[in-house]
Order: sequence, then structure tokens, then C-alpha cells
Amino acid sequence: MFRLKRPKTAKFVEEIALAERSRRRETQYLSVDGVKAERLPFSFAHDHATVSLGRGAIAFENARRSFEHWVQFDLGWVRVAIPTVRIAVGQIVTVEARTLGLLTLNHSHILEVVSTPTKFGFVYGTTKMHVEKGEERFLLEFDRSTEEVTYTLEAVSRPQSLLAWLGYPITRAFQRKFARDSQRRMQDSV
Repeated sequence: MFRLKRPKTAKFVEEIALAERSRRRETQYLSVDGVKAERLPFSFAHDHATVSLGRGAIAFENARRSFEHWVQFDLGWVRVAIPTVRIAVGQIVTVEARTLGLLTLNHSHILEVVSTPTKFGFVYGTTKMHVEKGEERFLLEFDRSTEEVTYTLEAVSRPQSLLAWLGYPITRAFQRKFARDSQRRMQDSV
């Protein structure tokens, strides 16, 4: 979770194995189509933002390729720790973030994937080895009637670690920064 430097490869591999064993078996709040639960649990924040990436089938394919290479996480201060990980149900995704001089390695598992001619994306849920508890939805959509390509980022979360609870306003600020930076990065890549 919070640390000053990245763990050695053996320790990192061990953490991913532990994350695979610590997958949550709880209610899924998000689906690739949006909020799934009638009500979110008390204390969970709900964030939702959609941005236009461009127009046309080529823009959609470019966005899709960017997603497959985790470009939406390639922000300088955030990245997918193992960028060769595939977008597939059950896959563990480790997101590395550097904030305020600390490094966090947050392990999540992919709960759902959609891949159609007009939609591409996934929902992942946190494991016990994540500073937050919740889910995030990353979705690309191609509206054939308007030709518009959009990127939606939606999250339901609350702090899970003590440090994240203590720094809740700062945590929320970084969550909003991630959404803005991720959408801007995708706009630039398309």
C-alpha cells in the first residue's frame, strides 16, 4: 500500500499473488452500463465524468487501442505497474501512484468487460491490498448516429487504509485529479 519505494520484483510478485487471493466477494455496485446497485453503502463517494474523444470509427479504434495499452493510466504520476496485463475478467491490475512523496501499489481485479463494435471497457473492484474500497468503470462508447466517441470514468469508493481515512480530503483531491488527467490523456491519444 503506502511506501517510499517500489518493492523488489520477488516481493511485488508475492503481493500480486496475495491480491489474487484477497479478491472481494461482495455486491458489485457498478456494471459496464453504470450503477448497478439501487443504493450505495453509507460513506461511499460516487464520481462520474464523461468526455468526448472525437468522432468516427477511426477515433473509436484509436481509443480502444489506447485502452488496451493502459494509456488512460499513463499520467506520469500514475501508471499500470505491469502494462502487459490484458483486459480480461479476473485479471489483477496493479496501479502505481506517486503522491506527496509516497508510492502506492493498488491491486484491483477486473469484474466485467464489454467489447462490442460500439462499446469497449471494463469494471474493476479493489482487493484488500488497495488504499480504497470500491469499484471503477472505464468505458469507451461510439454513438453511430452522431459519430461521437466518449470516455466515461465512474467510481464508487471510500478509504480502506487508515492513512487514506486520515487524509480523506487529500485522497478525494487526487481522485478528481486522476479523472481529469486520465480524460485529458485519452483526448491527446485519440
